[in-house]
Amino acid sequence: MSQNTFSHIIDFIHSLYPGEDPVPLHAPRFIGNERKYVVETIDSTFVSSVGKYVDRFEEMICENTGAKYAVAVVNGTCALHIALHMAGVRPGDEVITQPLSFVATANSIAHCGAKPIFLDVDRDTMGLDPIALKNFLQAHTRVKEDICYNKITGKRITACIPMHTFGHPCKIDEIAAICDRYHIVLIEDAAESVGSVYKGQHTGTFGLFGVYSFNGNKTVTCGGGGAIVTNDELLATRAKHVTTTAKLPHPYEYVHDMIGYNYRLPNINAALACAQLEQLSNFIENKRNLAEMYGEFFGSLGIPFVREPMEARSNYWLNSIIMPDRNARDEFLKVTNEAGIMTRPAWRLLNKLEMYKDCQNDALVTAQWLEDRLVNIPSSVRV
Repeated sequence: MSQNTFSHIIDFIHSLYPGEDPVPLHAPRFIGNERKYVVETIDSTFVSSVGKYVDRFEEMICENTGAKYAVAVVNGTCALHIALHMAGVRPGDEVITQPLSFVATANSIAHCGAKPIFLDVDRDTMGLDPIALKNFLQAHTRVKEDICYNKITGKRITACIPMHTFGHPCKIDEIAAICDRYHIVLIEDAAESVGSVYKGQHTGTFGLFGVYSFNGNKTVTCGGGGAIVTNDELLATRAKHVTTTAKLPHPYEYVHDMIGYNYRLPNINAALACAQLEQLSNFIENKRNLAEMYGEFFGSLGIPFVREPMEARSNYWLNSIIMPDRNARDEFLKVTNEAGIMTRPAWRLLNKLEMYKDCQNDALVTAQWLEDRLVNIPSSVRV
C-alpha cells in the first residue's frame, strides 16, 4: 500500500473521531443516565448483588432480546461456564466450537473439565460454518441412545458453541437444526452481538442458552457484566440459584444446598448497564452509520470491508477490513498504530494456543485465511 493511501486512511479515521488521540478501537460512551443511576445505587448502599437494578437489568435483557428469562452474572466467561454447566457438560466431555473467537469461549469449556473441538468458520459470517459442522458430525460421530459420541476419542459430544463474530450473526438456524439432529445442546456465544438480529430473531435466542458480555469494550457496557438467556423457566431458576452461591432463601440463615458460584452481578454494575441499555438502539444506529461510511470509503480504495451477512442486521460491534495477505495486514497494523489509530488483528486462532494445541480440529482453512488478513478498525459510537 502506498504512503499516499496510508495518509488518506489515517486522515479519514482521524476525521471520524476528532480530538481523540489516540483513536481507540472501541471506547465506552457514558452520555445517558449512567452517573445518575450509579450515584443512586451508592446512596442506597445496595451496591452488591441485591438491588433493584439487577432485577431491572434482567428485565431489559428480556425486553431487548425476546428471551423469556435472563440471569445477570459478573462477566461473559462466567455466563458461558454456567450455561455449559446447566447444559450437562461434565469432565471428560467434548464441546464443538470455532477457533476464531476470544479465548473465553474455549476457557469456559475447560472450566467444566471438557475439551474443545475446533471446526472451521464461514467466510461470509466469520462464525461457525454449518457445512463444516455437518461434515464433521457425519464423518466422525455416532449417536447412541440420543447421545452423540466421537468415534475417534470415544468421548461424549455434549454441546456446541458457535460465536457471532464481531457482532455479525452466523447461520445459526442451520447450526441449530444440525445440533438437534445429533442431540447436541446449542449454546450461543452472543457476547459481541447484543442488538444483532438474524432472520428477525435476536442472536442468543436460537439455542437452549445464549450469553452476552458487557465488558468495557462492548457495544453497551457496565465495566464487566454478563447475562445468560433461556426460554426454559426451570433452567433459568437453577442458573440464578447456582450463580448466587446456591444459597437457600432465608432472612438471616446461611444454608447452601450444592456447590455454587459467586457469579451474581453487583447492583452498582447493573445500574450502569441499565443506563447503557436505554441507549442501545441509538448506539446501534450510530454504529451502522459508521459502517456505511467505512464501507464506502474503503470500497473506493479497493479494500474489502466486512458487511453484515444476508438476512442479518448486525450491531457492527467491531468493523473489519480484509487485507491481501499477512504481510499487508502487518504493515497496516504497524502504520496505523504508529499514527495514533488503534487497530488490531483477529485473535490468534484458539487451536494455536499452548493449552489447546492438542485439541481435535478440521482443516480450518477459512479461519486461517481470516487470521492472516483481517484487521479491526476503530468502531466506537461517534459523539
